[in-house]
Amino acid sequence: MKKFGEAYGDQQLGELTVDTILDFLNRLTEGCKPQTKRIRYGHLAVFFNFIKNNIIEDFISPCDSKMLRKLYRPKVTLQWDILEKETIDEIISRTTNARDRLLLELMARGDMRVGEVLKLTPRDVQNRKLIIRDPKSGREQETIFIPQKVAERLREYVRANKIRSHEKIFPICNEAAWAIVKNAGEMVNIHLRPHDLRRYAATCASRCGVPLEIVSKVILRHSNPSTTQMYLGKISEAEAMKWIENLYA
Repeated sequence: MKKFGEAYGDQQLGELTVDTILDFLNRLTEGCKPQTKRIRYGHLAVFFNFIKNNIIEDFISPCDSKMLRKLYRPKVTLQWDILEKETIDEIISRTTNARDRLLLELMARGDMRVGEVLKLTPRDVQNRKLIIRDPKSGREQETIFIPQKVAERLREYVRANKIRSHEKIFPICNEAAWAIVKNAGEMVNIHLRPHDLRRYAATCASRCGVPLEIVSKVILRHSNPSTTQMYLGKISEAEAMKWIENLYA
């Protein structure tokens, strides 16, 4: 607000236009994150609303513009419906094709993105550890830990199909993988997407008592725990009461 006063303190409020505000905000927040830009816009909007509500009744706020409201609208935090463990177990158990079942398990029980699964080669499989090369985070590589039974099925699949060390274990395109997941969901009458399996895995770990730091840094491999929060499902009142009862009973 001090900077705004320095820039426009000698002008009448009625002279300030939408373009004036936009130009000021662009200069003030150049190189800033979107959240910072929204906050700065919010400061100005509150100031002008105060003027309108307490000093000048017929004042028209230059921040009260459809274009500015759309440009600086708050980020909507999505809440996802998380699948139950019984549903995931049924989907996987009813998938008889070995390749398709492994794809589902690596996403639902290894917390992998569909693109990471499709890039796997035998040289990336090190017992219960999987090496992800050139991951989304920009690091050189990341490590994923999978259950022993899934690791054994993966190694057997590689051996049975005689896949060479440098070849992709699942040589299919992204669209084909999405179709496999979609068809698996239709077996239990739900609309299923690859990332639903990853969200399920994160929520399952969290509700089993795994510390948030482990869920975030090790399982989901997020750089910021706030990103992890968006993955976790809603807690119902019944579930909240169950946890409190177990904690203090």
